[in-house]
Amino acid sequence: MSKLGNLGARLHRGEVSYDFVGHRKLWYGISILITITAIVGLAVRGLNMGIDFQGGAVFTTEKTSVSVSQAETYAEEASGHPAVVQKLGNGTLRIQIAGMDTAQSDQIKNQLAEDFKVDPEKIAADLVGATWGDQIANKAWQGLVIFMILVVIYLAIAFEWRMAVAALVALIHDITITVGIYALVGFEVTPGTVIGLLTILGYSLYDTVVVFDSLKEQTKDITKQNRWTYSDIANRSINGTLVRSINTTVVALLPVAGLLFIGGGFLGAGTLNDISLSLFVGLAAGAYSSIFIATPLVADLKELEPQMKALKKRVLAKRAQAGAEEELAEARDETPHDDEEPEDAHAVVGPRSQPASRSRGRGRPSGKRR
Repeated sequence: MSKLGNLGARLHRGEVSYDFVGHRKLWYGISILITITAIVGLAVRGLNMGIDFQGGAVFTTEKTSVSVSQAETYAEEASGHPAVVQKLGNGTLRIQIAGMDTAQSDQIKNQLAEDFKVDPEKIAADLVGATWGDQIANKAWQGLVIFMILVVIYLAIAFEWRMAVAALVALIHDITITVGIYALVGFEVTPGTVIGLLTILGYSLYDTVVVFDSLKEQTKDITKQNRWTYSDIANRSINGTLVRSINTTVVALLPVAGLLFIGGGFLGAGTLNDISLSLFVGLAAGAYSSIFIATPLVADLKELEPQMKALKKRVLAKRAQAGAEEELAEARDETPHDDEEPEDAHAVVGPRSQPASRSRGRGRPSGKRR
């Protein structure tokens, strides 16, 4: 058996464990810090919305020797707006300029043809209206809201409302971090980004449900024992599924990392960045939230119940009593018994016995008196 597999088996049996729930304040603090950073990045830099959401024009050239940076300069001079230029695999250029109408696009197309020294008919132009972009954005938000509602309903039925609330908080946590990363790095937000976002929510929910299912099984009749609190069992559930969550996340991240770093970075296929970044960040955030946020939050909510409070009180009292008995037993073991002779007994008894011997020597001798 591999070392990781052996560790997973030991974690599942409870032979080794890490106190995730006991350190929940640390994880909450880290998540709050990351979320605040994401919100600040979103407020300061904003999202780089693609033309599918705000409208604009897309110009596609034939194969050309013009560099991407030079094409960006030409497009910005011709339109007066920031341009996004991508070099496609066949050597053509794809130039996106937001906020353009039909009349402006024709003028920009002619100017680009002059700069590129090609026939204007060699440059294809596609327009996306602002109304269409608004419809796409609204549908994306509607899809996200519907997904969240269905998640809450399912978890409330399959488990309980506290787990539904914890899962919803974890999903919002993942979305906020992913959107904040997009704002900080400036990647373009496209319909592919929305698809990637919905995909990573499914992965995050999967990890969370795996832990919740284990927790549900282990907490049956929990109030009939006095050995474990709800937080203790929640921590055992996390440890029992930890290696499984890590394996699932790593296997999912490897191909996504290939898309992002090799496809989008090394090979220059920039069209892959919009979906691969959302998948990469979202998968990592989802794995984190299912372990460090969702389950500890469930434990906090459950231990607000009166019966769980009473259980925790009984368990802690029993542990305190066991600790006191153990200390008393150790103290008794360190105390010498009465039938054990001290190591320096000859130094104590000897001197005291000598006066008694001299006294007997000076006494009346035995025998008859003459």
